[in-house]
Amino acid sequence: MASGVSDGPCDPPPTEGELEQEDELELQAQEYVDRVRNPELCGPRPRSCPLEPCSELQQQPRGSKSSASDLSVRLRTSQVLPVDNVQSSLLSLPWELVLEICSYLDARFVLGVLPLVCRAFQCVLTDEVTWRIRAQKILGLTYPVMEGKDFDWPTACIELEEHLSHWSGTNPKVEHFTLADGHFASVDSVLLIQNASLCISGSRDRNVNIWDLRRLAQDGEKALVKTLGNQPRGTHRGWVWALAAQENMLCSGSWDSSIKLWDMASEGVAVREIRGKAAVLCLVYHPDVLVTGSYDKLVTMYDPRVNYPVVSSRKLHSSAVLCLAADDRYVLSGSEDRTLVVVDRRNNHVLQRLQLDSYLLSMSYERGELWAGDKWGLVHIFDQQGGNFQHVKCFNVGHHSQMTGIKHSIGTLYTSSTDKTIKVHVPTEPPHTVCTLPHNDVVNGISVERDVLAAASGSMTVEIWRMTK
Repeated sequence: MASGVSDGPCDPPPTEGELEQEDELELQAQEYVDRVRNPELCGPRPRSCPLEPCSELQQQPRGSKSSASDLSVRLRTSQVLPVDNVQSSLLSLPWELVLEICSYLDARFVLGVLPLVCRAFQCVLTDEVTWRIRAQKILGLTYPVMEGKDFDWPTACIELEEHLSHWSGTNPKVEHFTLADGHFASVDSVLLIQNASLCISGSRDRNVNIWDLRRLAQDGEKALVKTLGNQPRGTHRGWVWALAAQENMLCSGSWDSSIKLWDMASEGVAVREIRGKAAVLCLVYHPDVLVTGSYDKLVTMYDPRVNYPVVSSRKLHSSAVLCLAADDRYVLSGSEDRTLVVVDRRNNHVLQRLQLDSYLLSMSYERGELWAGDKWGLVHIFDQQGGNFQHVKCFNVGHHSQMTGIKHSIGTLYTSSTDKTIKVHVPTEPPHTVCTLPHNDVVNGISVERDVLAAASGSMTVEIWRMTK
C-alpha cells in the first residue's frame, strides 16, 4: 500500500472527477459487503462443524486438578499458620469451611482486603489453588480453555464473578442506550476510548462521530459531541470502515484509501493523512506501529511519528485482508482467501501461513491466545507456543451467520454477528452463553472497554450497554 502524506485539517472541495471516483468506490464497497458480509450468502457449514450449544448447563464439571482438601493439607504443614494460638478464632475452623465462607464475599474484596487481616489469610487467599477451586465451583465447566503457566487465577475469578453478576439472570445489571440522530447510513465501526468515556463511530455516511457517554441519561444533554473534520462531504470521501486508537491519537481508515489521524487531546483536531491505493479494511494501533490491512491484499506497517511513515508493505494474501491482530512480536492477518498469516515484526519474516476452512472476519488477541470469528459465526482459537501458532479449538456459540466482532479476556467473551444478535459468554470449553442481545438489524462490530459494551448497527445507530453496580 504505497502512500503519500498530507497534513492539515481538510482537503479542498472534490472535483467532478473525484466525485465520479467516490461513486465507483461506493459501488466497490457495496459489492464487497454483498459478497463478504451478506448473511444469506455465508453458505452451508461443513458437517465437521460443532453442534449448536444447549441452552442449559448440562456439562459436568471436569475432574479438579486441585481441591480444598489438597489446600488444607498444604496449609497444615505450612509454617505460616499460627493455629495453636487461635483455637477460638475463625482460623480454628477447617480451611474448607473458611473458603466456603469466603465464597459468599466478592472476589475483589476477598483478594484486596482479607489478606491484610493476618498472615494466615494472606497465605490462603493468595494461593493459586484457592482461586482455582473458586472458579471451578462457579462454573462447573472446563475452564480455562487453555491454561498457560502464567494464568492469573485471582484476576480470572474477579472477572468471571463480575461478568456473571452483570449479565446473568432475568434482569441483567446493565443500562441500554441507543445513540441515534448522528449518522444517516449504516454504522460499520465502533471504538471505546479514554476508559470508555468516549465512543467513536464510523459510518457509510463517510463521517466519524464522537459521543460523550458521560452525558447519557442526563436531562438536556446530547451525547453527540462532534463530527471529525470539516469537509462538506464528510470526514472521509468513502465509507469509514476501521477505527483504532493509541492513547490520545485516534486513527480512521476508509474506502477512500486514506488513513486519518486525529488528536483527541485537542478536541479531535486533524493531525495528518496517509494516502494509499486501496480501501483500508482493518487497523491495529500500537505505540510504535500502525498496521493496516487493505482491499488490495496488502498488510502495511507505518510509524506515524515520522515524515515518511511506511515501515514495510507486503502482499501476504491473494485476496482482501479482512482482520488484523498484533503485539510487540507478531502481526496476524486474516483474509478472504481463507488464510491466517503470521509475521515476525522484528525481521518482517513470514513465520506461518495457515489454510482454514473459512475466512476470518474478527480477532481478539492477548496473552498468546487468538480468538477469531469466521463467516459461519464460529469461534476459532489459536494457541501460540514458541512462535508457532496452532489451531486448537472450534466452537459453535449459537450465531447463524458472519461473526463481525469478538472480544475475549481472561474471564469474558463477547461476540456479534450479521444474524442481528450480540451474545455474552463465559470463555469455558465450550463457551457458555450467558445472554443474547437481539437487535433489529445486522451488528457490524463491537467494542468492549471497562464496564461498557458498544455496538455498530446497520440501522444507523450506535448501541450502548453500560453495566451498573
